[in-house]
Amino acid sequence: MFTVIFGRPGCPFCVRAKQIAEKLEENRDDFEFNYIDMQAEGISKADLEKTVGKPVLTVPQIFIDEKHIGGCDEFEAYAREHLGLYAR
Repeated sequence: MFTVIFGRPGCPFCVRAKQIAEKLEENRDDFEFNYIDMQAEGISKADLEKTVGKPVLTVPQIFIDEKHIGGCDEFEAYAREHLGLYAR
């Protein structure tokens, strides 16, 4: 499964989401991710809204296999429920 994390520098939730993805990548053969720095790439929350189909108020915004999961909390909950993430 392929995960894309859209985040910004200095955002603690973005850092946490990246840490979760790194842990999953270490522990699963079927998990890989790409972290996209929205500032460096010139991507705005309005740009993400077009993909998500609803207002984007926070970062990170995370997609697994092109399905929108949500932010860091939703990603962590999804990873615990479906991907075997147990440790914080």
